[in-house]
Amino acid sequence: MLLIADDSDGDSTSARLAWSIGTNPVVVRRIAGQLSRAGLIAVQRGPGGASLSRPATQITLRDVWRAIHPEKEKLLGIHKKTNAECTVGRMVPKLLRQRFDQAETALMADFSKTTIAQLAAGLGEHAERAVAE
Repeated sequence: MLLIADDSDGDSTSARLAWSIGTNPVVVRRIAGQLSRAGLIAVQRGPGGASLSRPATQITLRDVWRAIHPEKEKLLGIHKKTNAECTVGRMVPKLLRQRFDQAETALMADFSKTTIAQLAAGLGEHAERAVAE
């Protein structure tokens, strides 16, 4: 998303994105399909590549996360086959689920406040520091 947002050269193809991410273009095309179905990007086959469907200031990290990870999907999994006969073991999944749900709620709240534009601005700040060093 950051490469697409920063695409001043019109080079947001799956090959270019895959090169930057360090993965295969097929993986990028699969994720791009999810982002497209969520209305976050528009994809043009061939040399056109991808573009944001709305301004980067209007796309949150939560939007991106949820496009790839559905709401029903938990971020943190729990081993559910603890021994029901153990007084501790049988309680662990429930105790952890409560804490993990709280952590996920906090994370999604933070993601909801973080836009692609803010992340892109952070990239610029880091690049300026790297050049100065």
